[in-house]
Amino acid sequence: MSFEEAKKLDDAYVMHTFGRSPVEFVGGNGMRLTDSDGKEYLDFLAGIAVNCLGYGHPALTGAIQEQVDKLLHVSNYFQIERRGEVARRISQLANAGVAAPKDASPDAPQQWRTFFGNSGAEANECAIKLARLWAKRGGNGGFDIVCLNKSFHGRTMETIAATMQGWAQDPFRPLPGGFIGIDANDVDALRDVFAQKGSSIAAVLLEPIQGESGVHPMTQEFMTEVRNLTSEYGALMMCDEVQTGLFRTGWALAFQAYGIVPDVFTLAKAIAGGVPMGACVAKAEISEAFHAGDHGSTFGGGPLACAAADAVLTELTEGTAPDGEEGEGYLEHVRSVGEYLAEQLAELPHVVEVRGSGLIQGAELEAGLPDAHEFVARALEAGLVINATGPTTLRLLPPLVCTRADVDELCGILRELLA
Repeated sequence: MSFEEAKKLDDAYVMHTFGRSPVEFVGGNGMRLTDSDGKEYLDFLAGIAVNCLGYGHPALTGAIQEQVDKLLHVSNYFQIERRGEVARRISQLANAGVAAPKDASPDAPQQWRTFFGNSGAEANECAIKLARLWAKRGGNGGFDIVCLNKSFHGRTMETIAATMQGWAQDPFRPLPGGFIGIDANDVDALRDVFAQKGSSIAAVLLEPIQGESGVHPMTQEFMTEVRNLTSEYGALMMCDEVQTGLFRTGWALAFQAYGIVPDVFTLAKAIAGGVPMGACVAKAEISEAFHAGDHGSTFGGGPLACAAADAVLTELTEGTAPDGEEGEGYLEHVRSVGEYLAEQLAELPHVVEVRGSGLIQGAELEAGLPDAHEFVARALEAGLVINATGPTTLRLLPPLVCTRADVDELCGILRELLA
């Protein structure tokens, strides 16, 4: 089938919920995608931080193929192979702190438990439900969830209500209640809302780095105060790590850069390397608020997704990164290449600020240039896949197998486009 024929069918029978670029990708290898005409593209988007091992990584494709030949699906009424192992690995990563993730304990200083779903929105929806049940059954009795303006937590009705952006909320009003918005990094506003609402606050939900609004990291002061105030008032601190989690920022989990530990965090995107999976992870004692039947998923944590996630987490934790030491995982590789990426982006013409950590970076363009989305379209024509989060911000989210040579190629293309 030709590209034109495929596009005609898509236009006729698929809901028009995305503004799609005129390219159909049909293959990939490493850092590169191939379209239906055989043209190759350097990928610095990774399916929006999903394809953490790039394309065709043997550890992932081998695990998927092996599982496909065995069993695709069985109900969560039964034990599922590798599900417990994936949850154990997540608990291990949550306890890593500044240590090498492969050396961390899954049980100390904290045991964590995971609910598996299929997406980031499902994971965040689970976190909201858990926070309110915890408050009702053993916590402070609160209901309200404090969220941050310019956040993004998903596209279900509850997660839209938690996403404090008008473009996401306005078409769907009236929204579910119980969500309060404050500005990110505004410590005074945070203190004020706790002073006013007190123990009616069940939780604070935040992204350590706001990705969809332009790659805006939380400050150390703000994160520390969130932890202090939630502890003081018996509320939960919940980190949405859907985009930032699993080595993306140069930490196993982004909250570890701040030296704090939340009560709940959520994962998705990279967790299974392209196979749909989401995860809501809570301290074991908090997870006890969920009783059998309180929450569930038909497909969440199924055999295929668990096989993929086990392969991804094993590779990231104790595999060998490009140019890395054998068996040492991807942490130092992401930190090193991420620092190089930030340095090189800062030297590009018309870039006035670079924000982010590791391999999530936002390049802010100076005023007066064409819209950043126009540069994204030009980059695609030049064989480069990137993203814009607004009229002045380019966002880079490459696979974690990215090398300095890939960064050099990226910046060579961008330098010509921005000149």
